[in-house]
Amino acid sequence: MKLPQISGKELIKKLRKFGFVATRQRGSHIRLEKNIGDKTIKITIPNHNKLKKGTLNQIIKSTNLRPEDVFD
Repeated sequence: MKLPQISGKELIKKLRKFGFVATRQRGSHIRLEKNIGDKTIKITIPNHNKLKKGTLNQIIKSTNLRPEDVFD
């Protein structure tokens, strides 16, 4: 699947639907967390107008979700 060109804010909105919660912000980077059993997934998303493809791909991989799930 080809990843879309989206902003950090748009990605955060999409990830909130999967249970991620914004826990803190430092500068232009926002930390999201999601508890799964005894584990916590922590990801940092830059609040930029357009995320680079590599950055977006790495964020999606670290969420343990498929791109098709997030962008459909």
